[in-house]
Amino acid sequence: MSDTLVVAEHRRGELEDISYELITAGRELADAMDGDLHVAVINGDVDSHAEQLDRDGVDTIHTVDYGKGFNHDVYTQAVTELADSLSPRTVLIPHTATGMDYAPAVANALDNPLVTDAIDLQYDEELTVAREMYSSKLESVIATDSTQAVVTVRPAEWPPTESDGSAAIDAFEAEIDEAAITSTVTGFEETVGGDIDISEADFIVSVGRGIEDEENLELIERLCDVTGATLAASRPICDNEWLSKGRQVGQSGKDVTPDVYVAIGISGAVQHVSGMKNSERIVAINNDSTAPIFDIADYGIVGDLFEVVPALIEEVE
Repeated sequence: MSDTLVVAEHRRGELEDISYELITAGRELADAMDGDLHVAVINGDVDSHAEQLDRDGVDTIHTVDYGKGFNHDVYTQAVTELADSLSPRTVLIPHTATGMDYAPAVANALDNPLVTDAIDLQYDEELTVAREMYSSKLESVIATDSTQAVVTVRPAEWPPTESDGSAAIDAFEAEIDEAAITSTVTGFEETVGGDIDISEADFIVSVGRGIEDEENLELIERLCDVTGATLAASRPICDNEWLSKGRQVGQSGKDVTPDVYVAIGISGAVQHVSGMKNSERIVAINNDSTAPIFDIADYGIVGDLFEVVPALIEEVE
């Protein structure tokens, strides 16, 4: 029997989606190891967060109340102490800017191997972690037979757990060494191009180089207006500065998991697909019937977007 410890993530008082995705991944791993799933929430409104994290499959939620938000040194110490106390086989941490800030320090403190950016987790006598390499062109599988490992998990690879649970709540009294707290977060500042968070959208219309010219974006914007969709794009559009970088989907942009993703004039390069492949429904519009995007699309329209999109707008109106 080997347990799994998941570390939740919150920002500005709100739990991030990756927290619920980690519950799904952690429960699957715990089942494979015939163990329990523990969830840790550190700082902030821990009582409220614990209530929200009480999802199906969680055995125990551990709260550590030592401040309002993220702090590298506090998180490192708290997660390390929890891991020492619970002795989980695997510690799962979000592969985010915050998670990657403290995950290496936790692995170092525990003298554990660290595997980052996991897209799949399996356990059969030993833990194996799948990762993508070379712009998602190659998948590698890393095996670790260590008694304990720290793994960061890529967002949007597992569906979030939504059903309510009945977890036990444990107020964990971490012995934080204040002398070791040498850093603090002074605030948050939006990056340039952060006009909208496409990762939160339920319906996305995304456009690629098939649009040909910046002025043709008006047609796609009209489709978004009549359908209520959020406008996004592949990298060439954002590289040309036709849309902000905050609208870019893909490996060098954002991962999205909308209910509906409409790809217009997008060929389907692996770098783009890696950021939207977990959408619930994918619709592709492309004049090239051999475009790779059709390999993952649930619905495909082979045709000229300048004919198809106006027809869609007319139908919706």
